[in-house]
Amino acid sequence: MTNDERICAIALTLCEGIGHINAKRLIDEVGSATAVFENRFHLRELIPDINQRLVDMLDNPNAFKRAEKELNFADKNNITCLTIKDEHYPSRLRECEDAPIALFFKGNADMNRLHIIAMVGTRMATPYGKQFCADFVRDLAALCPDVVIVSGLAYGIDIHSHRAALANHLPTIGVLAHGLDRLYPYHHRQTAKEMISNGGLLTEYLTETNPDPFNFVERNRIVAGMTDATIVVESALKGGSLITASLANSYNRDCFAVPGKIGDEFSKGCNQLIKDNKASLITNAEDFINAMGWQTTSAKPEAIQRNLFVELSDEEALVVKILQQRGDLHINTLTVEANMPIHQLTSMLFGLEMKGVVKALVGGVYHLLA
Repeated sequence: MTNDERICAIALTLCEGIGHINAKRLIDEVGSATAVFENRFHLRELIPDINQRLVDMLDNPNAFKRAEKELNFADKNNITCLTIKDEHYPSRLRECEDAPIALFFKGNADMNRLHIIAMVGTRMATPYGKQFCADFVRDLAALCPDVVIVSGLAYGIDIHSHRAALANHLPTIGVLAHGLDRLYPYHHRQTAKEMISNGGLLTEYLTETNPDPFNFVERNRIVAGMTDATIVVESALKGGSLITASLANSYNRDCFAVPGKIGDEFSKGCNQLIKDNKASLITNAEDFINAMGWQTTSAKPEAIQRNLFVELSDEEALVVKILQQRGDLHINTLTVEANMPIHQLTSMLFGLEMKGVVKALVGGVYHLLA
């Protein structure tokens, strides 16, 4: 990915009034952020139903100056700027309609790993919630050692989830509500430092951005969108973690909640999620692994003979080639490797199954038949 594309992607986020959905749509329609600006005077021809007011918003030279400043800061501070077209951009998040078109990441985690979960909850964590985090993550590390844990680095359940991950040598990513020139809350700076060595810090926000309340709500879509499942450990009847759970449901991701005693203030939200069938009940890591179907993903696939003489389209041949080179892959990784929308890839993989070329394993993993 070139610096020009990164600068254009950042600049696009700075064009006031465009927003996440329109910015992503422009890139999807034209091909790249660079192409959006290069074709600014011809967008009505390329996208007939585009609003002229949206086109006018792209005329913002100051956005490019600010974008260059941001990229210089990132380069000097070992921060990776990921555009939505970048290979290392979280592929699960890319499929969300309101995905950010540029992210800033400091760390070493693979955000396209096979298993990624979010653990969220109240800032007023009780001993019950804290103990669940410790026990759950410890057992999860034994049952699924390749999992990445995502949260928001906030007080309460978030920070206890991050620390439990680090204690069990699992990579953990904190999604921030501000730029990477600061850290909020400051008291978590030591944990954040450890996370950069085993996980990382991720944000869509530029430097000099304050951690305003709305930013925390907005960043929750990244937490929900970049993961396979969201686990709400403790929550009152209102709170940010319930917003994250709602977003997970809207993205068709799995959602789980830890039950608590009736009347406990910080279990009311979890109990309500379960009651309303918006989250599945879990009490331990084994429950979660079984519900996700992850317990057999490492099992050796059945030896089924592939039909070697089937005719493949160019796109199908590309998918086969990737599986030959990389081995079993999750559909989210495949969509990045093949540079193909997930809805198109899903249909194609079904066709390849019918032709006896690939086999779908549990957990969204695909295996090329011998």
